[in-house]
Amino acid sequence: MDAPSPMETDATIVSEVDTASIPQTDTTHAQETEAAILPETDAASIPQTEHAIIPEAEHGIIPDTEHDIIPEAEHAIIPDTEHDVIPETAHAVIAETEHATIPETDHTTIPETDDAVIPETDMDFVPDSDMAIVPATPATPLDDEQPGSETQPNKRRRKKSIVWEHFTVETVGPGHTRACCKQCKKSFAYITGSKLAGTSHLKRHIALGICPVSRQRNQLLPYTSGSKSAGAYGSATDPPKRRYRTTPAIANVPLDQERCSLEIAKMIIMHEYPLHIVEHPGFIDFVRTLNPNYNMVSFNTVQGDCVAIYLREKQRLLNLISTIPGRVNLTLDLRTSNQNLGYVFLTGHFIDSDWKVHRHILNVVMVPYPDSDHAFNQAVVACLSDWNLEGRLFTLTVDQSVSSEAVIANLKGLTSVKNPLLLNGQILIGSCYAHLLSDLARDAFGSMAGTIKKIRDSVKYVKTSEAHEEKFDELKQQLQVPSTKDLLIDDQTRWDTTYHMLVAACELKEVFACFDASDPDYKLTPSMDDWKQIETLCSYVKILFDAANLLTGPTYPTASTFFHEVSKLQLDLTHAATSQDPFVSNLIKPLQEKFDKYWRGCCLILSVAVIMDPRFKMKLVEFSFSRIFGEDAETWIRIVDDGIHDLFLDYFAPVLPLPEAPMENGTESIIKTELPDEGMPQEGVSHEELPHDGTVISFGDGLSDFDVYISEISGGQQTKSELDQYLEESLLPRVQDFNLLGWWKLNNLKYPILSKMAADVLSIPISIVDPDSIFDTQSRKIDSYRSSLRPVTLEALVCAKNWLQSGSSETSSAYMKAEV
Repeated sequence: MDAPSPMETDATIVSEVDTASIPQTDTTHAQETEAAILPETDAASIPQTEHAIIPEAEHGIIPDTEHDIIPEAEHAIIPDTEHDVIPETAHAVIAETEHATIPETDHTTIPETDDAVIPETDMDFVPDSDMAIVPATPATPLDDEQPGSETQPNKRRRKKSIVWEHFTVETVGPGHTRACCKQCKKSFAYITGSKLAGTSHLKRHIALGICPVSRQRNQLLPYTSGSKSAGAYGSATDPPKRRYRTTPAIANVPLDQERCSLEIAKMIIMHEYPLHIVEHPGFIDFVRTLNPNYNMVSFNTVQGDCVAIYLREKQRLLNLISTIPGRVNLTLDLRTSNQNLGYVFLTGHFIDSDWKVHRHILNVVMVPYPDSDHAFNQAVVACLSDWNLEGRLFTLTVDQSVSSEAVIANLKGLTSVKNPLLLNGQILIGSCYAHLLSDLARDAFGSMAGTIKKIRDSVKYVKTSEAHEEKFDELKQQLQVPSTKDLLIDDQTRWDTTYHMLVAACELKEVFACFDASDPDYKLTPSMDDWKQIETLCSYVKILFDAANLLTGPTYPTASTFFHEVSKLQLDLTHAATSQDPFVSNLIKPLQEKFDKYWRGCCLILSVAVIMDPRFKMKLVEFSFSRIFGEDAETWIRIVDDGIHDLFLDYFAPVLPLPEAPMENGTESIIKTELPDEGMPQEGVSHEELPHDGTVISFGDGLSDFDVYISEISGGQQTKSELDQYLEESLLPRVQDFNLLGWWKLNNLKYPILSKMAADVLSIPISIVDPDSIFDTQSRKIDSYRSSLRPVTLEALVCAKNWLQSGSSETSSAYMKAEV
């Protein structure tokens, strides 16, 4: 047997011998850089009498002029008769114990480019590098390839399915080929005549755990990421894996340690994660998986980063507040911890120079004794000093449940020292509207606690059992109840969920009434009187719900919005309290008394706010008061009219000009002006007008008599103020999309003083509660983790989150630009 020898063209030519034997070594190198190797278990034996020829009619010969190029990442490997070979490094491995015999008429040429070239008449030419062509006598079918069909030129061969790592192809008869599972040896249809069954059912056999051997193996062997024991399809329940191409550009992005640390600090702030998360092993492993080169920050470092974000955002907010033309309104919300420590949340409300409403938490102050009458004093002093608000405070809104008369008196005395009180302090202290509504709803539900418990227990009986719920739904369909509401068990810490539960139950009362017939174990059927009382209760609680729902919007409404709502609620409760129905009067009268106290304390400031709306002005106040106060309406209207004029004077007084000196002669205007140069006459003045003392006496421009005439016919009437001019103008039409703040922005020059007062009044907060806590029936608590933090750290975390969410901050890239 002749050994292959190199030729001048550096191509390896196999001589005309009976067989081309490759020695029994690990691999046979056709060239130093590339090896044509087949695994030991898969021998590629081609006897002399059976040439490895791929006929043109069956296997698609690709001519020299039209080569099928297969990229390196996707090699078209044609396996042997019985073995399917997918080499890991794109090499064809030839076994030690078998010789690859190449007939005399066929020559395998391997040129310099490491391409395996096969003559046109006998072999398929693959010009790609790193390719080794293995003869195949029938080729293992490719996915969705019809057997015996002619491969079209210039079309890439489809990539081989990964399913063949778990199946082999067996010929069971002429034109009949089946796929056999390597695990359970079960065979499946694959090729029958000219029909191809595809590979989807084979993939399901492995991926869905249908194969008993594969399923048992997955149960015994725990899955480890990256382990080959999991198989190509992972666990039995994992879907078939997809092959993804990685983007080289991602790997080339350098690690920015500082920016990553900043993003971790922002994540902790925004989602209220504990600062110790950077020391949690699970979080550390997760970050290292993303980038092993990142050095995890310590607790002290991330705490410093959070405080740095807070200080940076605080400076931005300080700059904004310093530019606003008006005053700032404050709300005080007291929260307690399990240690009975108080934390006062002070929130600032104001309108900026662009007439945009702002609502920002300014301070979180820890007070050791929250029950003290001076609990709020320390917090207010700290806030006014911290944000340079001395003399710029307009109103304070507090929670009436924790504000006694002594607390209010202390706050008034404190703020009057460095802050001038407007309207003698009548509008300084306000009560929280949201807390009032929650108190009224809680009182209403409490008055009917026994009946509500029956409804709640009935709902629990249905909702806590699937069998009961199915019976209930079937009965609902049989009775053809038109209700579309679903039953729900209420959360007794939120009164809106109790309201929704009762409303849904009332619509399904017919189903509850008949439910004991379908389920004999149901013994909780409410009586018809119970349902009637619940319906009456829901009709009045709906008024409270609609009023509170106004505070849950994404944008905080202006104070003018609440006048109509509050006055309407006052009117409804007053009428209900005097109802002839004893049940209704007994239910509503305690609520009306509590609300009437709130109404009388806030009607002045709400009236002033609605007057600042050019669609209503004083007209809506007069209309509403006549319905609420009846014969006493004129008294209350006069109080509001006097109040708004007195408030305008408080704004007008600082800009009043100094009084002019009285004129000696009303028929002439005498102006004394010093000459620029002694002895030189002023331009436009004759020498005869110059007195000896160097001053000029002017007798006017000849229109002095006209001025006297205008003064006489006007009868000494004074010029009307901006407020009077505004009130005398006709009302604007009420349109749905009217922008109140936009109107004042456009008329800022027309009403320079009144617009300043309007900005302060319209930004008065009616509620101190966050929108997501409007329906809470319990005061908010500070959890044990946050109360364990230092007060300065807690303040930084709370305030920074509020500022980042409200949009006062810029994106994280702005931080990096500021640091560069």
